[in-house]
Amino acid sequence: MSVSDLSDRSRIIFRELVDSFLTTGTPVGSRTLSKLGSLGLSPASIRNVMQDLEELGLLAAPHTSAGRIPTERGLRLFVDGMMQVAQPDARETALIDREASTSGAPLEEVLSRTTAALSGLSQCAAMVVVPKAEPQLRALNFVPLAPGRVLAVLVGMDGSVENRVLDLPPDLPAAVLAQAENYVNARLSGLSLTAASGRLRQEVAANRAELDRLTADMVAQGLAAWSSDGARPILIVRGSAHLLDSGDLDRTRLLLEELEAKEEMARLLDQAREADALKIFIGAENKLFALSGSSVITAPYRGADGRIVGVVGVIGPTRLNYARVVPIVDFTANRLSRLMS
Repeated sequence: MSVSDLSDRSRIIFRELVDSFLTTGTPVGSRTLSKLGSLGLSPASIRNVMQDLEELGLLAAPHTSAGRIPTERGLRLFVDGMMQVAQPDARETALIDREASTSGAPLEEVLSRTTAALSGLSQCAAMVVVPKAEPQLRALNFVPLAPGRVLAVLVGMDGSVENRVLDLPPDLPAAVLAQAENYVNARLSGLSLTAASGRLRQEVAANRAELDRLTADMVAQGLAAWSSDGARPILIVRGSAHLLDSGDLDRTRLLLEELEAKEEMARLLDQAREADALKIFIGAENKLFALSGSSVITAPYRGADGRIVGVVGVIGPTRLNYARVVPIVDFTANRLSRLMS
């Protein structure tokens, strides 16, 4: 359904009702709308239109009230076809600009501060995916654990140490482990994972690696085990306490539990990255937040080469002031893009 499918009267009443609901958070009755003065309709006439909108699935009547609230379908129609976006004011933009400046601080700290500022302005929980720099390899050691299982100990140039368990042929000679270590530490040390993997492929193809097939495969597997999650983005969430203001403790508890599902959250934000633009998820449109009935607004930000490197956004109840929050999220993403360039 689109806005054009509604009559002029239905469109006006629907917009006024949604505006009132997003402002107050309470069901809106026909008498409340009739007092606005701009409609020029009696409560009875408004009730008839509201009934029609309910039959279309755009409004719902909570059993505790005679008023109506917009459904998730109704909110989607409003956001896509009726919402008039308000630009962030000077105070809001100045705050985001101040926090999204390098000032010599580590990138993760700057993004954390910016996300906290976004949370305060939106009165929602705010989140950002921090692009983690690809680690550089210093050394790779292999420690036998059991037949067919080897512990790969990976040391980065920054001093970080990570372990991965590899499954290998059970009859693999011990000399292969030593040869693999010697090759990595002599030929690949100091390279990023991407560069190290590329050099290995080139040297094997040109027969310069002086490695047999088993050793080359083991080095490649060790590098792949690290790169599969060594550069996994970091998810930062700030301002979860704002969610307690919704008044619905059961939904808030569910939402906080959903926020703890870091991997699912990262997957959601990956979807937002693929969208290549600001995206709004309302309630059950995203499976992760179907239980709590929450809305998520996300926008990607870009690096110096123009490619998307992360996502910033907010999460809160479906009763968000979308017209105000959407441009703040968009502005924050633009400032983060400028920070990364």
